[in-house]
Amino acid sequence: MIWSTITSILGILGALGIFLFGMKVMSEGIQKVAGDSMRKALATMTKNRFSAAFTGFFTTCMVQSSSATTVLVVSFVNAGLLTLVESIGVIMGANLGTTITAWLVAFIPKFSVSKIALPVIGIGLPMFFIGKNKGRALGETLIGFGLLFFGLSQLKNAVPDVDNLMATNAQLAEFIQNAVSSIQSFSFGSTVIFLILGIILTVVVQSSSAAMAITIAFAWNGWLGDDPQQAFMSCAAIVLGENIGTTITAWLASIGANVHAKRAARAHFMFNVIGTIWAVILFGLFTKFVWNILGIFPDWMVEMKTKKAGADVNEQLIIVAFAVAIFHTTFNFVNILLLIPFVKQISNVVVKMVPDKDIPEEDRRIRYISQTLIDLGELNIVEAEKAVERLSTQCQEMFKGYIEVFENPHQDMSAQVNKLKEMEDEADEMMQDLTEYLVRCTSKEASPHLSERIAALLRITAELEECSDAIYRLIKIAERKYKKGRQFTPDQVESIMKIANVIEEFMQFTHARLLVGLSDEDSAQAQALRDKVVSLRKKYNKVAMARMAEGNVKVEMLNIDTNTQLDVVSNHLFHVAQTNAELA
Repeated sequence: MIWSTITSILGILGALGIFLFGMKVMSEGIQKVAGDSMRKALATMTKNRFSAAFTGFFTTCMVQSSSATTVLVVSFVNAGLLTLVESIGVIMGANLGTTITAWLVAFIPKFSVSKIALPVIGIGLPMFFIGKNKGRALGETLIGFGLLFFGLSQLKNAVPDVDNLMATNAQLAEFIQNAVSSIQSFSFGSTVIFLILGIILTVVVQSSSAAMAITIAFAWNGWLGDDPQQAFMSCAAIVLGENIGTTITAWLASIGANVHAKRAARAHFMFNVIGTIWAVILFGLFTKFVWNILGIFPDWMVEMKTKKAGADVNEQLIIVAFAVAIFHTTFNFVNILLLIPFVKQISNVVVKMVPDKDIPEEDRRIRYISQTLIDLGELNIVEAEKAVERLSTQCQEMFKGYIEVFENPHQDMSAQVNKLKEMEDEADEMMQDLTEYLVRCTSKEASPHLSERIAALLRITAELEECSDAIYRLIKIAERKYKKGRQFTPDQVESIMKIANVIEEFMQFTHARLLVGLSDEDSAQAQALRDKVVSLRKKYNKVAMARMAEGNVKVEMLNIDTNTQLDVVSNHLFHVAQTNAELA
């Protein structure tokens, strides 16, 4: 009797392990196949709250984990790459994306899963071992897909049927049935109790998808009663709890992060809690509405599910899975419609929940990239790409600051110089954080394409940091000229500004094409801009050398130093452009 119970528990854990492992393998495979598309989708998620919600939905459908998407969003906010308002839309979409799991589970009885899962794995296996790049990734996806469905099928079989358990361990079966019946008799109180059980279950398994699969498996096998509508209502309450339980992952991810990341995690929690509150208040009406929707299901579908599932399964209980899928999807969709107009208001409330004054000073600093690596395969690189774009923007802002200092030789620009020094220090920290993060990315299993992209990001990061150093040297030259009281002639100012204008154009050109590849025409334009800077530097340095021969040494040395550093900036920009060309 005891051994039978232990065997059942281990069987459930084993099936759950196959399911979660299959989900992980499938997610990584999909990311390798569609990594570029997913990165482009994430790059556009800040346009507006609706595109952000769609991006959250799309990303979660791909990675099969709302927790993973939410943790990624928290890390983006932590690095200052997303604002709190922008992150809330993505979190809303992620909640809707995770509902696909319930639909996958619901369709299990419609097919003989073992007859589908194993052949799919059989197709994917040779592709995984023999294929290259996309072919290998597609094989990995198929293997994960097969394992996921095989795990779900085994989970359904591992959970003992009430009648079978009654024959082997009547005392335990009666205890569980009586406990469930007692809870269900509490009416509204039962909703709250099952909700709490859903929270606990999700926190324990650390996956709302796995918790959903377990919930439906128990309903299939009669553990929530033999009345299908009552079983559905119990499942629905558990699902609401799972919706809150999944926010714990993002909450944990925000521990040790800055105030902005903490607010993003609280926003996720607040969104799900608000949705759960209105769903609990309208629970009777809402579940009745969903149950009535099942009336549109044709009889032949129920009959086919019953035949495929086997005569030992109650066909009415099988339909509970579809009811749960409809409930989960409808709940999250309606919650988005209700709350998406109030994103800014939610943001304001969250800011009050986590005010700056309650956060240690060192935690208020925006981190430039996460200090921990999230296990998201191809999506690991998204945060790094966003940070590289920010580093490029930082260089542009520094160069504009230099122009301002240079063009105001008669004003005290010490405050501006100090600000630019802080920006240069930030660029150094960005480079350090980025390099450490990308090196950790290389330690993960990555496709050849991703490995090449990581290498390119490392080179671009180094070039942009060197570019910021050269810009700061230009600023110090301008400051030294001011403090020494040395003035450039109008001709010297004009010559330097001609080079500076070309570099400013070069910066805009490089930033606009950052990480998207360069066409042959773009490569030719980059070469032309570089050649123009070199030509102007040589021309004006030659003039400066002639003036030095006339005795004006100190000012001309500053002139030559300025031209040299401008040339260094353009050289680093050209190297960035060359690296971008490799990504085409």
